[in-house]
Amino acid sequence: MSTTPTPAPTTAARPPRTGGDLVIESLTALGADTVFGLPGQHALGLFDALRRAPDVRYVGLRVENNAGFAADAYARTTRRVAPLLVSTGPGALLTLPALQEAAAGSAAVLAIGSQVPVAGLGGGRHGYLHELPDQAAAFRGVVKSVHTVRTASQIPSAVAAAWESALGAPHGPVWLEIPQDVLLAPVDVPPVAELAVFPRELPPRRELIEEAARRLGAARRPVILAGGGVVRAGAEAELLALAERLRAPVATTFGGKGAFPWEHPLSLQSWLEDRHTTDFLEDADTLLVVGSGLGELSSNYHTFRPRGRVVQIEADLGKLESNHAGLGLHADARTALAALLAELPGRLPEPRPERRPDQPSPDQPSPDEPTPEAAVAALLARVRDRLDGQGLEAERRILAAVRAALPDDAVSCWDMTILAYWAWSAFDPRRTNALHSAQGAGGLGYGFPAALGAAVAAPGRPVLAVSGDGGAMYSLAELATARQYDLPVTWLIVDDGGYGILREYMTDAFGATSAEATELTRPDFVALAGAFGVPAVRTDPERLAADLAVALAAPGPSVVVLPARLRMFAPTHLTA
Repeated sequence: MSTTPTPAPTTAARPPRTGGDLVIESLTALGADTVFGLPGQHALGLFDALRRAPDVRYVGLRVENNAGFAADAYARTTRRVAPLLVSTGPGALLTLPALQEAAAGSAAVLAIGSQVPVAGLGGGRHGYLHELPDQAAAFRGVVKSVHTVRTASQIPSAVAAAWESALGAPHGPVWLEIPQDVLLAPVDVPPVAELAVFPRELPPRRELIEEAARRLGAARRPVILAGGGVVRAGAEAELLALAERLRAPVATTFGGKGAFPWEHPLSLQSWLEDRHTTDFLEDADTLLVVGSGLGELSSNYHTFRPRGRVVQIEADLGKLESNHAGLGLHADARTALAALLAELPGRLPEPRPERRPDQPSPDQPSPDEPTPEAAVAALLARVRDRLDGQGLEAERRILAAVRAALPDDAVSCWDMTILAYWAWSAFDPRRTNALHSAQGAGGLGYGFPAALGAAVAAPGRPVLAVSGDGGAMYSLAELATARQYDLPVTWLIVDDGGYGILREYMTDAFGATSAEATELTRPDFVALAGAFGVPAVRTDPERLAADLAVALAAPGPSVVVLPARLRMFAPTHLTA
């Protein structure tokens, strides 16, 4: 009798590691636990490797631009690097608007895109799918640095170099591209276990700190303008301590909202488009500008003309003294403010020469000059008086309703829409690094996908997105993303039937608007959200606070639609 031998049990062969694995292993070694992206044929080696990385969370969006906005908000919220994975050609190019915003907002987005096979690099026209003569060239004017890999052994070092560049002061986006065949090729090297990076720190020069401290210590009317660089550097505590030591009023730029407590007696808040605030800043005998280049939106559309001395702390060398001459410190905001604090304890104003009672002295306060706190209160009262005369009660009530509904620990992400422009000036975020908007590059469609990224970054915290109906149309596909990942984002869509701010601009400039350009056919947003399985409600100004509060308290995504045509407050730069 014969028997058939029982075959030995077999185990499935482990798939070979590839260049894609080296990318994911490198990211993991650097501390990444979340990546955003959208797959494409050339990039499949990356996404296959993700299946073998259980400790890395992948969040996939429906449009590459939106994936970039989500990564941007994740990077801002965490102050860490946000990896973004996309494919060659169209997929890569669709990230450019988001990367421009990340550059303007100093968000450390590490965009990793595939490329045509190595044989197609160098501009030859081989007819590969997605082929561009020089894909990297499209990114050089947008990101901090561009990196191209040609062999698998280059991957870990290239990922580390890109990561280091993204986190160097100031933070910003970078582009790394890897050919399709390199991502797919088997590799015979050990898994990446450790990578060392040394992001550039930017300490101030000692002699400049001493001079800045001397000027600030001698100032009679010091004022501080705090920009987004304070928030990105995490320098809020240093800013508060310095302002209180100098008794210097503090205004924050739109990108710097939350850098200084809104209700502090020295807070000028963010009314930078108000001429009264511009005058106050101009009247400072020493203006300390921290983390701002004094660009268009931070200078009341370049009508700001300082009459005193300017001291500017700025990590982006290209912005240093780019608009106004002064004592420029090329430095990270946190290290520079800490150094100023160390230099200033107990410092008293320098003695002034004796003068006759009838001799004017513009650099010394008169006996009846108000205290800094009283000057701040008077300035804010003048701002309120100007608004009171413009019939804008509805807009102010709507913004107040949003603030009332939003929990103090919430994050909010604002698209380019009239309510957001109000928020830039008038909204109290109540905590630092909790309000994000697209005011840097100014592209539409930021609000909702950014809110999804913020929700991934801050689990357990409610997140609000605010869009107009025009901006919302850029992001509707991401309702599927919100539902798929069950992200707790409430999306407020202010439906005014068109591009509301462009309607205002055209009417103001030309006396009429072009209906074909600014008036929009749009869907029933409530019904459309329901089609994605996302709860939605149509509200009105009276019910807005209550409806938002209910939506924000509910688990998962939700949509609140507010039909309303809002107006902006009158500009003050046109008559300056």
